[in-house]
Amino acid sequence: MRTQESSVLTVSTPEGRALWISTIAFTACFAVWTIFAIIGIRIKDQLGLSEAEFGLLAGTPILTGSLARIFLGVWTDRYGGRLIFTLNMLAAAIATVLLTFAQTYPQMLVAALGVGLAGGSFAVGIAYVSRFYNSAQQGTVLGIFGAGNVGAAVTKFLAPFVLVAWGWHAVALIWAAVLAVMAVVFWFSTTDDPVIIERRQTGVTPQSYGMEFAPLKDIRVWRFALYYFFAFGAFVALALWLPRYLIGVYGFDIETAGMIAAAYSIPASIFRAYGGVLSDRIGARAVMYWCFGVSALATLALSVPSADYVVHGTHGPITAHFELSPVMFVGIAFVLGFFMSIGKAAVYKHVASYYPDNVGSVGGLVGMIGGLGGFVLPIAFGYLNQLTGLWTSCFMLLFVIVVALLIWMHLSIRSTEKRSRQPSVSSKTLAQAGGQV
Repeated sequence: MRTQESSVLTVSTPEGRALWISTIAFTACFAVWTIFAIIGIRIKDQLGLSEAEFGLLAGTPILTGSLARIFLGVWTDRYGGRLIFTLNMLAAAIATVLLTFAQTYPQMLVAALGVGLAGGSFAVGIAYVSRFYNSAQQGTVLGIFGAGNVGAAVTKFLAPFVLVAWGWHAVALIWAAVLAVMAVVFWFSTTDDPVIIERRQTGVTPQSYGMEFAPLKDIRVWRFALYYFFAFGAFVALALWLPRYLIGVYGFDIETAGMIAAAYSIPASIFRAYGGVLSDRIGARAVMYWCFGVSALATLALSVPSADYVVHGTHGPITAHFELSPVMFVGIAFVLGFFMSIGKAAVYKHVASYYPDNVGSVGGLVGMIGGLGGFVLPIAFGYLNQLTGLWTSCFMLLFVIVVALLIWMHLSIRSTEKRSRQPSVSSKTLAQAGGQV
């Protein structure tokens, strides 16, 4: 079904256009999906919201985009990514325009649900693009597509300046217009994927919904989904939370906070393509070990709160002060973003390798669970901040999550390797019978 010899880097072929136009479209979708990271700060001040209420507002689009991924992925498998991607972008653009009419907090939450449809585009694009390429290229091409996460950095770089100049309503209207234009460009510049074209020519019907969802019974799918809960969900959560964090901790204005937060979002996005290449070359499992291991060290370092210490020395008390400077914070955040980025690509290399005929449904579920991390975690960050009074409590939570996942992954791999070394029951029985059947 897939093209066996395709040039990833050219747009002169149908598969090249599918990859690169989809990546640009996903970038626009992600920029809209994370719009509350910037305009939410102004809305928080305008409506007098608490930290927890802000976290809920910022996370609500993530909820819709996450839940939508599983059925959008299935629809893409059945009806084709070109149609579903275009309709999805148009629906999200309309919802973003309607956001400007919201006046109260409940109205904002309802509007945010509609804006979140933009996030569902990931499951569509993954299923659509994967059908153009063979298994040896899956890590690379899906990594390139996933680099559209850089849309979060686009919002952080540009939205603060638009907001200061013309207000948050202008940000919503401009972002909606760009998304609508992108939908039109996508429809007229891409083609249906090879599977849809073959079905149209042969009259073959798509597999039943039962077959689409059958792989979801496999516990391995859910383990991959929880890997993505951290690699992607925590990335989205921090993309939403960091501007507020930087304003609260370091006293930056919104423009500066947005640009510094982008220093985290950019490596956590564009290096996803490199993570795909690495997954093809050294294996997705090795990449996941690096992702979880380094992320554990980074979140541990970021978890340490600013503090004054008094040491009782031989000549009296000795005082000391510890605090991460903005430069140190950005540096560690850059490292965290990089290793999250390659981890995101490795998860979907697993999906494409183990479930090549169900990338839509399996990828949709994995994306949904990962996206739910982007919804749950900002709310948890807000509550932990209020409960503990520590800004770094968000990184404490992430440290616990990533260590738990690292241990689970390692134990699962060891268990699988142990089972693979053991003879099967039938082999043992045959040996005990002297090799006779």
